[in-house]
Amino acid sequence: MTKVLWTPPADVRQTSRIGDYLGWLEKHRGLAFADYDALWHWSTEDLTGFWSSIWEYFDVVAHGPVTAVLPDATMPGAKWFPGTTLNYAENVLRMPGVGDDEPVVLGYSQTREPLVLTAAQLREQVRRARAGLRRLGVGEGDRVAAYLPNIPEAVVLMLATASLGAIFSSCAPEFGTRSVTDRWQQISPKVLVAVDGYRYGDKLIDRAGEVAAIRAALPSLEHTIVLPYTQGNVGLGELAADTGEPLAFTPVPFAHPLYVLYSSGTTGLPKPIVHGHGGILLEHLKMLALHHDLGPGDRYFWFSTTGWMMWNYLVSGPAVGAAIVLFDGNPGAPDLGMLWRLAEEAGMTYFGTSAPYLLACRKEGLVPREVADLSRLRGLGSTGAPLPAEGFEWVYDNINPDLMLLSLSGGTDVCTGFVGGTPLNPVYAGEIAARCLGAKVEAYDGAGHPVLGGLGELVISAPMPSMPVAFWGDTTGEKYREAYFDVFPGVWRHGDWITITDRGTCVITGRSDATLNRGGVRLGTAEFYSVVEGMDEVADSVVVHLEDDEGGAGELLLFVVLVPGCELDDAMRGKIARELRTALSPRHIPDAIYQVAAVPRTLSGKKLEVPVKRILTGTPVESAAAKGALANPESLTAFEELARTRAA
Repeated sequence: MTKVLWTPPADVRQTSRIGDYLGWLEKHRGLAFADYDALWHWSTEDLTGFWSSIWEYFDVVAHGPVTAVLPDATMPGAKWFPGTTLNYAENVLRMPGVGDDEPVVLGYSQTREPLVLTAAQLREQVRRARAGLRRLGVGEGDRVAAYLPNIPEAVVLMLATASLGAIFSSCAPEFGTRSVTDRWQQISPKVLVAVDGYRYGDKLIDRAGEVAAIRAALPSLEHTIVLPYTQGNVGLGELAADTGEPLAFTPVPFAHPLYVLYSSGTTGLPKPIVHGHGGILLEHLKMLALHHDLGPGDRYFWFSTTGWMMWNYLVSGPAVGAAIVLFDGNPGAPDLGMLWRLAEEAGMTYFGTSAPYLLACRKEGLVPREVADLSRLRGLGSTGAPLPAEGFEWVYDNINPDLMLLSLSGGTDVCTGFVGGTPLNPVYAGEIAARCLGAKVEAYDGAGHPVLGGLGELVISAPMPSMPVAFWGDTTGEKYREAYFDVFPGVWRHGDWITITDRGTCVITGRSDATLNRGGVRLGTAEFYSVVEGMDEVADSVVVHLEDDEGGAGELLLFVVLVPGCELDDAMRGKIARELRTALSPRHIPDAIYQVAAVPRTLSGKKLEVPVKRILTGTPVESAAAKGALANPESLTAFEELARTRAA
């Protein structure tokens, strides 16, 4: 029996934003729903009714009437709200329920002192930056590139760019030159705004050389502005000069490009994913208010860099009236309790992070409620990787038994979650509480038939407004179709394994392209990591399955990073095997276990299972993985050496 860790309070419909929305539906639409499941079914079956209700309930600022919502739901190519114009930045800067003097952006950094912007100050800074961009010749459709950390200036620049109908694209300064130019050479930006460097913990990282190399590699650049961030300076430099020009917003079509996000780029060039003003706005209004229960009075944090979609997800907070908390620096410096102490200092009511961070805190034996006063915290979000049951239980045992833990899974492709939590549903250990409103998530078997209660491919069988407008430069749409619609025609295949239980909860068990197939039984990688990394001796791990071309069982290889002082000997191998056999099954016992110094991870913390597999099957490292997209490219060397040894 799966353990229930949290149940909604009895008055949830009177106290939550989704409860208020249900009351609005009953009053204005004559629709009454007994529970979340009934609401979800309606939201995915009556797409026009649901998304028009989101538009009306949140009182979206538009220019001109809405004449249609979804005339054609065919995927790919579904057209949302044709003929309607709006502006994302205008809707974010409206900040409903927030007074002019209330803080809306709280920026914390290991490079300089904290910086707080009130609602009035944020609008003023966007006004000045917008005028500055106009002086540089930026207009509708031009691209503005930001090589900036997670600081208030990045938020201001993104909103100023959007206000003009120009297109924003950001890369974190952790990205190396090649990773940045691989992304931005595809979109030809007109303006670059960059920092001279940053501090990561107590280490000063100079970025002057990288900025110079990026400029040299982008002939489209007409202007480059370098901010002396390491000197503690505040603001956007010459962009912030006051011309007295009023704040205005260019009305653009619903699908007009807002920003370009990128796939991880661990293999080949990163895909330049174009997101639109209207789709992102509606999706984030829905998620932040109705799922995360955020609104005026909240202080909303998600640990991210500007190179991860969760930064874009965070920046939409003011659209629902929530203040956003930014952090730039090393989350483990001076220790893993740092972010929890920051939660107290900033008065966070919502703490968002990655599953690997929570599991690292658990491994460390950290008790966050003992290192900081977390009494204001009422919500906690986890994403980036599946959070196992023991991670859920650690949260409730060590942080706060009353908060709502929302495990979220989605992707850069839609800049949101497909499956997540809701204030209306209980939280079960190791399970994602629900499929998100308006997201028709199903599990498909290989023949394209829905599966309930069993493992299947995660698909979206009806369109969502925040599905990409396009891939940049993909004029025929061929790359877009190949990415999502090549397996099940007309249905979005996301590339994850999912199990949807009979009570509507979901379990993500890893990437389907990293599947472990032992004797015809598909095994999810998340199950391995839960068991192996639950051992005191193991700090990290990665598992891959090398198929046998002859149709045999192939090889299951496990790589472990051990804590200091531990060595992988026969006794340790035996212990790992026993743990996997006992907790999972004999099929999960690896054919070989190796010790490595580090597991390759992207800059956002995801394990590189597929590139490791490709290296081990003979693909050269430079073809298997783009090193600039990795947090630790040196970690690939061990797999390259093993591949040579195996080949010999």
